[in-house]
Amino acid sequence: MAERRARLARRHLLAPGTRVDTPERVAHELVALHGTDPTTVYLSAWARMRAGDVPAVERALYHDRTLVRLLAMRRTVFVVPVELAPVVLAAASRAVAVQQRKLMLEMLAKSGMTGDLDGWLAEVELVALRALAVRGEATANELAGDDPRLATELVVARGKSYEGKQRVVSRVLLVLAAQGRIVRGRPLGSWTSTQFRWSPTDRWFPELSIELSTEDAAVELARRWLIAFGPATVDDLKWWTGWTVTQTRRALARLDTVEVDLDGRPGLLLAGDLEPEPEVEPWVALLPALDPTPMGWARRDFYLGPHAPLVFDGTGNVSPTVWVDGRIAGGWAQRKDGEVVFRLLEDVGSDAMTAIKQAAAELTTRLGPVRLTPRARRPSPIERELLE
Repeated sequence: MAERRARLARRHLLAPGTRVDTPERVAHELVALHGTDPTTVYLSAWARMRAGDVPAVERALYHDRTLVRLLAMRRTVFVVPVELAPVVLAAASRAVAVQQRKLMLEMLAKSGMTGDLDGWLAEVELVALRALAVRGEATANELAGDDPRLATELVVARGKSYEGKQRVVSRVLLVLAAQGRIVRGRPLGSWTSTQFRWSPTDRWFPELSIELSTEDAAVELARRWLIAFGPATVDDLKWWTGWTVTQTRRALARLDTVEVDLDGRPGLLLAGDLEPEPEVEPWVALLPALDPTPMGWARRDFYLGPHAPLVFDGTGNVSPTVWVDGRIAGGWAQRKDGEVVFRLLEDVGSDAMTAIKQAAAELTTRLGPVRLTPRARRPSPIERELLE
């Protein structure tokens, strides 16, 4: 457990002396940054940068375009280095696209449409792509005005308590994004906005080519993940990627791995990565909700202990967490007045307490007038308590 915590501290750029200068380096070391909540991308990068700020992340996303948002593993939005995008698209996004397109055809049928639904959808997809090509970039609302078929309403989650309506354009854009044919560009509002402009991939990233086979891409994605998150179990990789057991084992079988003991449970490491990790100095960190570190494993006991019910919601999404020496020791939240407050779930000692207070004060200053709103998840019990 101590060895895994030391690896986590160094390889996830959280230990003293491991911080870096660019968000690209952060994303590279962690394979991908969780991007469902746009603020997570920024806060995850800042926690690992020497002097991160909003312009640094925006530069990488929108000016240099060295980072790209993709709908990928587990049908979740991630931000990945552009050079890794072909791997992620082939290894994860392709399957998501197939599943989402099938789901959309089912939704069209349930809405009462008849005839050649597959042909109808293919034509509408082309309509959206052509409209984007003409516009250069556009929002879903703008595209919906270009063709009445894109404005067609569908019922989502029919019969459920959260049943609602969604226009065809939103589902079409989701499928096209998973296919790698379009990408999210700039947000409509500030860096906290969840609404984005869309662009054809070849316009936003002219050099991006998706030629990898799914099998070869899966091997490379598994290799990179093991470097960042190993040692880990087959179940960990299966969960993180959203693959089946067969897909996971097939990818691992093509890598040179060795079995290691994870406190009585078998885990895997790359064969050339067996050297013990040097001990790290004491450290603390305030990581945002959905940060890639706590969301990196299915089996979280080595850093989570008994705290899961307090810092995770009912669907397995983590809230903002306080970390001390490689483990989750509490949670934090931002109150309406902007102050970042925290609650510890165990005794961390006076030195760590002082460091946590300083980190909370620094984050309060950095966020300034910005207010963080839980998105794509429910507030955890500890978060709700802090916000009362």
